[in-house]
Amino acid sequence: MSEYLVNIEHERLSFFTPAGEVKALNDVSFHISEGEVLGIVGESGSGKSVTAYSLMGLTAHPGKLLGGTLDFNGRRVNDMKEKEFRKMRGNEVSIIFQDPMTSLNPVYTIGNQIREALKLHTDKNKAERQARAIELLDLVGINEPQKRLKQYPHELSGGMRQRVMIAIALACEPKLLIADEPTTALDVTIQAQILELMMELKDKLGMAIMMITHDLGVVASMCDHIAVMYAGNIVEYGTTDDIFYDPKHEYTKGLLRSIPRMDSREHERLIPIEGTPVDLLNPPKGCPFASRCDSCMQICLREKAPVTYFGDIHYTSCWMNQKAELEGGEEK
Repeated sequence: MSEYLVNIEHERLSFFTPAGEVKALNDVSFHISEGEVLGIVGESGSGKSVTAYSLMGLTAHPGKLLGGTLDFNGRRVNDMKEKEFRKMRGNEVSIIFQDPMTSLNPVYTIGNQIREALKLHTDKNKAERQARAIELLDLVGINEPQKRLKQYPHELSGGMRQRVMIAIALACEPKLLIADEPTTALDVTIQAQILELMMELKDKLGMAIMMITHDLGVVASMCDHIAVMYAGNIVEYGTTDDIFYDPKHEYTKGLLRSIPRMDSREHERLIPIEGTPVDLLNPPKGCPFASRCDSCMQICLREKAPVTYFGDIHYTSCWMNQKAELEGGEEK
């Protein structure tokens, strides 16, 4: 089938609402190898989480997969039934959601929620599940694990709840961990600890990670490859060095300009990306970023740019990379 752990080709997914068809994903393609970390970056509504959820069969109603293929660990996800998804979720692929307080069940203890995953996916007995739960809490750096197992989510801090979510996700040592903005609600110090913990566990367990975030700073030190998403499209893809040191799409450049820099001149202002994201009920004919782009040309409004490659991995869809060929025929 595929040499990759995750292989998504030309995925198209829409939500059919009373207001019309929301085209959430439009021809999305990428792959993840075993042990690799892929960062998916973009602002809210760009399609990051929808892509991850579709891989796990968690597309919410009224969402529908319209085209493309999704393969995970040699199996075609498109053809899976709910029973097969239940075997896969939490066992081969796990997810850490954005908000641990709403992801954990407030009426069950931490221990109960960790042991549940082990009961569903392993043949461990009660004593073995308890021992594994203690081991997992210790693994994610929670002190007094035996005491914590008896506590409820509201008794823990935000950082500790996030660590519990990671412990539950790692209970069955999955091949892929999806981290959906796992540090959004945490302060900067705890953010760094959580990200460092994830990388340590990746190396220890050999799992792949799909890191979903709107913060390029989060992915700078931990990702092998980065996919930049905008309005349901991957507008640029490459290695971390490609994206940070040689960005080719105007949206990627805009994201990088809006990040505070330690080496910047004193009182240098951040440059925000003006405007608002496009309406996915009525997406534009041309480049989805055209209305917010300072370098927009007439052709950007009429047609989507072809894919331009800058090596084996780095590619983008931006007319600015075709500008030399368009000189004389187009006006800004």
